[in-house]
Amino acid sequence: MVQDGNGPGGVPDAQAAQAEQAEQAEPSGSVRGANGVQSVVRAFRLLEIFAANQGVMGLSEVAAQSGLPLPTIHRVVRTLVDLGYLRQEPSRRYALGPRLLLLADSTSTVLSSVALPHLRSLVEALGETSNLAVLEGDDIAYVAQVPGRHSMRMFTEVGRRVSPHCTAVGKSLLAQVSDAEARALLGRIEMTRHTDRTIVEPDDYLTELAAVRERGFALDEGEQEVGVRCVAVVVPHPTVRLAISVSGPAPRMTDDLVERAVPLLDEAARTLAHDLT
Repeated sequence: MVQDGNGPGGVPDAQAAQAEQAEQAEPSGSVRGANGVQSVVRAFRLLEIFAANQGVMGLSEVAAQSGLPLPTIHRVVRTLVDLGYLRQEPSRRYALGPRLLLLADSTSTVLSSVALPHLRSLVEALGETSNLAVLEGDDIAYVAQVPGRHSMRMFTEVGRRVSPHCTAVGKSLLAQVSDAEARALLGRIEMTRHTDRTIVEPDDYLTELAAVRERGFALDEGEQEVGVRCVAVVVPHPTVRLAISVSGPAPRMTDDLVERAVPLLDEAARTLAHDLT
């Protein structure tokens, strides 16, 4: 529960009133407009800041990143807590709330609808199956796919969850974080050996992540399924951890095809990121 007044985590009423008067005096613009629209913009802005910071923050941290006055942040946060989109922890810091799950349930549908044209373009250019995956917690979840043109092709069920340690999309996403964060995740999962090529030692995996960072793309060399090769790149989105990939039977996924695929994947990832912002 958020406290008002001068209690811990609260803001003096006089200070809040002054902030209210200052806001009402602000000139209207394309985003600001009426106070209701301005409040909606600020609410979503704060939720995005929470999401980009692992979901838990103090009000002073939010103020530093948002540039908004503390009384304004307090009022918006109080409303979001009342609605269930934020919650207050015993430490008096704030965290993303359970009501966001109502929105999260439709996230895969939204991602899929936006991503499908980009995935189809990859299939048209390369002939092999294209995929979009997201890092959810410690798992990789496939949220969209367009099957390849060949009769023998790869098929991954949309909604399937797999470990990041044995997939190209997982490698590309973990290559975006520090070695310490990647090692912590690896410590929470079971690095199961699916094939004789699966990387099952954290140190070896961190070495592989360094190679991914250097070359700019990740490979699955039959590490999840025997005879399957996959190449993936990360989607440069500020709040959602996404990766896009092309996969197929190893005899068709030659080095030449991978070399052709990487720039097409990079372009698809950039345009998809733009469409999602």
